[in-house]
Amino acid sequence: MSWPEATEKLVHRLDAIRQTLEARFVARTEAVRLLLLAAVCREHLLLLGPPGTAKTELITRFAELIDARHFRYLLTRFTEPAEIFGPLDFQRFRDGEYHVRTSGMLPEANVVFLDEVFHGSSAILNTLLTVLNERRFDNGSATETTPLVSLFGAAAELPDDPALAAFADRFLLRLRVEPVARLRLPELLDRGWTQEQEALAGQHRAEQAVLRIAELEQLTPQLRHVELGRVRGPYGEIVAELAAQGVVLSDRRIVRGQKLIAGAALLRLAEVADVPDLWPLRYLWAGSEDARVLAEVLDERLGSEVVAEPKVRSALSLVELARQRVGRLDAAAGDNSILSTLYSLNNDVLQVLHRHHPGEHETIDEVRRLIAGVTQRLNGRG
Repeated sequence: MSWPEATEKLVHRLDAIRQTLEARFVARTEAVRLLLLAAVCREHLLLLGPPGTAKTELITRFAELIDARHFRYLLTRFTEPAEIFGPLDFQRFRDGEYHVRTSGMLPEANVVFLDEVFHGSSAILNTLLTVLNERRFDNGSATETTPLVSLFGAAAELPDDPALAAFADRFLLRLRVEPVARLRLPELLDRGWTQEQEALAGQHRAEQAVLRIAELEQLTPQLRHVELGRVRGPYGEIVAELAAQGVVLSDRRIVRGQKLIAGAALLRLAEVADVPDLWPLRYLWAGSEDARVLAEVLDERLGSEVVAEPKVRSALSLVELARQRVGRLDAAAGDNSILSTLYSLNNDVLQVLHRHHPGEHETIDEVRRLIAGVTQRLNGRG
C-alpha cells in the first residue's frame, strides 16, 4: 500500500508549517513537533514550565497556519464558566430555557490554549473533562458536538491534588518547556528584536494559512491504515520495563500511545510503523518523576537504531539522542568519556542528519552547538 497523493500533499504542507514555526521560535523544535502530532492524532498536549517561554505565541501562530478557530484564556481561581463557555442567553432564560451563547467561545473553537489550566474551578474543569474526552458540550438540555481538534494546556507544574488526576490524564502528551539555553541567547535576542521591531512599527500580521482545518482533519482517519505489528513487541517490552522500574502508565495512556506511534509513522509517510516511531512515548509520562526513567528507557531502545536504520529515524529523535548523550556527561566525566561523546555526536547524529535530513537546518545547528560545547569543555581541561 502507498499513501494517496492527497495524503502525501497534506503531510508535506504540515512539514512546511513545522519549518515555519521552527524558523520563528528559537529552541522550540520539540514543542512544534508535538503540536503537529497532537493535532493529527486529535490528542491534547500539556506544556509545563515557567511563564515567558513563548507558549502562547507558538500556539497562536500554529492556529493561524492551519486556519483554525482559536480560543485562549488565562484561568484563575476566580474565572467564571461564562468567561470560557459563553454568557447566559437571557432572552431564552426568560422563556424558561437555560442556554449559553457559545459564539466565539471555547465550545466553538478548533484549537484551544488554556494557561494555568489547573487553576479552573471544579465547574469549569468538569465541563472541560467532557469536552476533552468526548468532544461534547452540554448546553442546558441540549448536547452539542464541539469541533475541537486539540486543547493545549500550560502550567508551572503538575497538580498534587488527587481530585485533578482524572483531568490531567486527558493530556496524553506532556512536554517541559524551559527557557532558551544561554548557548542560544544571541539567536533569541536577534529573532526577538526583529519581532519587537515589527510590533513597534505596527507590522504584526497573522500567519498566512498553509492548510485549512478541514484538510487537517482528513489526516486523522488515515491513522487506522498504519500497520503497527512490527512495533507491538518492542512497545510491550518498554511498558513492562517501565513497570519494573516503578513507572506505571494508565491503561488509557498505553492504548492511546499506539495512536501516537501511528501518527509518527504517518508524518514521515510510512505505511508500517517501525521502532524509531516510538519516539512520542518519551512524552507519555504521567508524573514528572517518571519522565527521566522513560527518557532513559527510550534512549536505550532508539539509540541502537541510529546506525542500523538511519533513514527511518526522525531528525527530532536524533537531536533528542544528542541532548541525552551530552546530559550524561557529569562534572566528573573523564577525557575518554568526553571523546566518546564527541565521536557519537559526530558519527551517530550529525552525519546522519546531513545525509538523511539535509533540510533540517535548525536541528543540525543545534547539534553543532552541542558539539561545540563539549569540545570547549574538553579544551578547557588542558
